[in-house]
Amino acid sequence: MSRNTILLQDDADDVRAWTHPLERRSETRQLLSTPRCSTIPSDATILHLCSVQYLDSLRQGSANTKTRAEVRGSGRKIRPQKGTGKARLGDGQSPMLRGGGVAFGPKPRDFSTKLNRKVIQMGMRVALSVKVKEQRLGVVPRVQWYCHKTVTLENRLDKLGWRTGTLFVSGMPQIDTAIKLAGRNLRGLEFKHVDELNVYDLVKWRRVILDLPAVSLLESKLSKAPIERPEPDAVQQDASRNV
Repeated sequence: MSRNTILLQDDADDVRAWTHPLERRSETRQLLSTPRCSTIPSDATILHLCSVQYLDSLRQGSANTKTRAEVRGSGRKIRPQKGTGKARLGDGQSPMLRGGGVAFGPKPRDFSTKLNRKVIQMGMRVALSVKVKEQRLGVVPRVQWYCHKTVTLENRLDKLGWRTGTLFVSGMPQIDTAIKLAGRNLRGLEFKHVDELNVYDLVKWRRVILDLPAVSLLESKLSKAPIERPEPDAVQQDASRNV
């Protein structure tokens, strides 16, 4: 593996990644971590559930049509029931007539679906594991750039091979303004905060680049470390003090 490799490798015991700097003056260094998501088998069902749940939440559900009770017009019968030799008709709001109401048209509704929090977390672990195995997950020290010129960022990304289909995820409180200005006119690039990252983004984008703060936040959120609970004796002592 070359020194400039930034793709995570799924080894037996650990996951090694070389943090490749965006800026040339930064130093390339090796990152060694053991996230639990690196050994999770891929599950297309969980990825599909999480993706559908996210896409459902984006739907406005504002489509609306008028029924025959809401259409403007008189309730008078158009023609007599018998004697004309024609088909029987009621009022002008009938769905069979032009200008009438819609029989089974859409009404405003909420398309969002519920998915348990642990299922979404499992989907994030599976999606990250798939990116690791496909060697499409990269790490940089910081998602930032030294100027707002688009051409400078474009030339750098061309050399790294990150020009299209790349999602940059930052764990800093705010995404760097310079890199957002430099990359907003480049198609195939997007910048997101780690709190906005979801399973659909990991499935959609061909390549995902994380910075070190984002890696730390993801490891803390997705880890299965047991919650430290106070011992019963300590709880009883605190209760007796309060009494």
